[in-house]
Amino acid sequence: MTKVKSASNSYHVYVGENIRCDLNSYLPKDYSSIFIVTDEIVAKHYLEEIKKSISHKHVYSSVIPYGEKSKNVNTFYQLHTDAIEFGLDRQSLIIALGGGVVGDVAGFVAATYMRGVDFIQMPTTILAHDSSVGGKVAINHEQGKNLIGNFYPPAAVVYDVQTLQTLNDKEIRSGYAELIKEALIQDDAFFQSLLASDLSSLTNDVLANQLNRGIEIKASIVEEDERESGVRKYLNLGHTLGHALESIIGYGVRTHGEMVAIGLLFAIRVSEKVFSIKLPYDQLLQWLNVNAFPIQLTNINKQQVLNRMKLDKKTVNTTIQMVLLKDIAQPVVVEISDEDLLNYLDSFLKEIENNVNLRMGE
Repeated sequence: MTKVKSASNSYHVYVGENIRCDLNSYLPKDYSSIFIVTDEIVAKHYLEEIKKSISHKHVYSSVIPYGEKSKNVNTFYQLHTDAIEFGLDRQSLIIALGGGVVGDVAGFVAATYMRGVDFIQMPTTILAHDSSVGGKVAINHEQGKNLIGNFYPPAAVVYDVQTLQTLNDKEIRSGYAELIKEALIQDDAFFQSLLASDLSSLTNDVLANQLNRGIEIKASIVEEDERESGVRKYLNLGHTLGHALESIIGYGVRTHGEMVAIGLLFAIRVSEKVFSIKLPYDQLLQWLNVNAFPIQLTNINKQQVLNRMKLDKKTVNTTIQMVLLKDIAQPVVVEISDEDLLNYLDSFLKEIENNVNLRMGE
């Protein structure tokens, strides 16, 4: 169990097996009603058993479409309508049962319904270990990812690792990209252990240990800088390019983590050039290849990428600020000129293309 301290409240993160079936034990207080938000995939596996695990006469649920395309204003509005029709009041609880998309949307609904009600994160993906801790909730705008949102910490996080056994390969890859990110910004030994992991043969024990370490890293940073005015920006390592690619390729075409993985490679390569150092670019690239990450990028216009990167929340006065590494566990935020960034993008895109061609030739 990890305790996360925030300015508005402190909350516990519970990680274990089969804890979803005893949800009453993890509710921080009594509520007038409970509203479960999930997606169509997770609902098939867990919605009914979660409902049965809650001893309450007023339990409601809404199911949204699966995937990143649901993180929009229409879904947000519909969930508000559902909450009103179910009769939720300010003493109600919203449960976000699902991955990062569900957590972001349901959390933003909780932050804004009647000016704020409690919500609990119940992650069902590896990726959501990152988004469920820290209180950032949001929906996407067609011009950029997570541009409409708030800082709103949950009342608790209940993470049953058994729910991860139904994940497909794409979702496993997506989650591990965020674990890699956390290791890169704070823990070299953790990074090396992740590079030794075969994603096709993870055990629950290994998964739980690695998730707990990732959550500890995330929690320590969030506690120091809840509102992303300082060190929390480091958690965006790989995301400046990753988010831009998501918006260009189309939300949901590839997973968030798969795009972040490409962004991590780019951040490492730029770091090497800016600081004239050698970082484990080749080792990370090999690990991504071994674990079948889709790193190919087709018909990507570098000027379009630059324009989308300028929508990143770290951009100041139209100058892009990237999280780079002086070494493993030594992140910094650096301003990059448009000219330099275009040059970095040009060489990186060519490098990725060459790598994909080599893989196809094997």
